[in-house]
Amino acid sequence: MLYKFKSPAGADVIMNQGPAEHILDVIGKGAGAPGIITVEQIPAAISALRAEVARQEQERAAGKAGHHHAGIDDVAVQVAEEQGKAETVLFSQRVTPLIHLLELSLAEGKGVIWGA
Repeated sequence: MLYKFKSPAGADVIMNQGPAEHILDVIGKGAGAPGIITVEQIPAAISALRAEVARQEQERAAGKAGHHHAGIDDVAVQVAEEQGKAETVLFSQRVTPLIHLLELSLAEGKGVIWGA
């Protein structure tokens, strides 16, 4: 299932279910049903996402991070590693387009909606 984050302030951000639900969890929103991040909620959402990026970067630097990031199928990762093709997409890479959309939306006074 795909999630689409939309705002009149910028281009849609589309992502797979696992990463999208992890992001929604980080910003304190329920996954599944369509929802909204209001203009008033955007600064806290941006702060929460940036804090999660920093936390994960610290874990990775300390060697604690594994392949248990939201949305990554452990079996697929194991097969890819065995074939020498494993590439992990970091949370910071996944969330950057959404943070950009949130910043544009805040500047224009527009909310961000999502739907599955």
